[in-house]
Amino acid sequence: MKTTFKFIVMIFLTTLLAGCWDITEPQRMYYINAVGVDYVDDEYEVYLQIINFADVAKSVQPSSNAEPAEIGRAKGRTVEEAIYKLYRSSDQQIFWGHMRYIIFSESAMENERFIPVIDTFIRFRDTRYQIWMYCTKDPVHDVLLVSPILKNSLSSSKLSNPINPTEQETFVEPKNLREIVIGLNEPNHEVTVPYVSIRKDWQTDEENVEETYFSGVGILSKDGLKGFVKDNAARGNQWMHNYTNRGEITFKLRTDGKEELTVSIDKLQVKKIPVVNKEEVYFDVELKLRATVNGFKGKVSEKELKKQIIKEVKKEIRETYNEGLKLDVDIFRLSEVLYRDKVKVWKKLEKDGKIPLQENTIRKISIDVSQINPGRKTFSEIIKIKKTGSSE
Repeated sequence: MKTTFKFIVMIFLTTLLAGCWDITEPQRMYYINAVGVDYVDDEYEVYLQIINFADVAKSVQPSSNAEPAEIGRAKGRTVEEAIYKLYRSSDQQIFWGHMRYIIFSESAMENERFIPVIDTFIRFRDTRYQIWMYCTKDPVHDVLLVSPILKNSLSSSKLSNPINPTEQETFVEPKNLREIVIGLNEPNHEVTVPYVSIRKDWQTDEENVEETYFSGVGILSKDGLKGFVKDNAARGNQWMHNYTNRGEITFKLRTDGKEELTVSIDKLQVKKIPVVNKEEVYFDVELKLRATVNGFKGKVSEKELKKQIIKEVKKEIRETYNEGLKLDVDIFRLSEVLYRDKVKVWKKLEKDGKIPLQENTIRKISIDVSQINPGRKTFSEIIKIKKTGSSE
């Protein structure tokens, strides 16, 4: 009798247990991978990139008969209004938990228009702080429609996962929403955002293939976009932060300019040291790096290589710094260095969180090339060219 009673009680209690009846099945949801934001005719234009997760689960390379992604587009006076319009045209519930990045057009970053966008996704409970942020001058929908090389899943693209490609070459430092918010709230209240463009560097046997490309950085402040530093002008930025895993410099090996050499740079360590002289502040930059020699012709000494590496790195840092000055931008965040190290001096000099910068504010750049790796051979050419003499 007791056993029967216990069994009845157990059955009754199981009816009170919570279940998964109110959970939407995974196959009945659309998954957002990226969001694009533009600003046209006094309205936000929002693009939602929905990816096919069925192929991601099966293999790295999706099947050819499946669309890798679809882009939804809507306009609204606010970002939320545009998103709600897209909800009306969606066949299934939209899931935001896998959102990986946001890309802004130039107009969407001007005049503080980006602030409510960032605020929306920071506050929304389904999104994460690890959402990467980019800017572009190309049409936003064109960037979102670019497929990765070999038609791989969009979840493995460089924009979805920028950490992987920067292991080999760190031309720009990836930035997520959390880092953007911190950078804008602390001196110098300016932050660099990776700038993306579309290029056709790859091709198949049928056509040239479009691929996204890190071209430089856009500089964002609380007041909006301050400008872009792109291509060669942005090269010095990679030598001024410790995030850089590896980079390259190419320079003329001989004074006659006939020979060029590319050197890989890694193991980078940088220090920015503020030096106060009465009412003026200067900065001494100390870099420690390691170099690896790539292919070259002729002979070269280690001393000569060190001299050329130091010269080229200094040149690139100065050029990028001066490009920042043209935009009235503290591109290397020197104001933050002074704020952290000598806050009393910073309080005397700062205006809107930024200290005055001149061309000579970076007083000295000291570079220590700790090691030069010649690869498998010594500093001499592997294939020696035989000189032909006159026949007797």
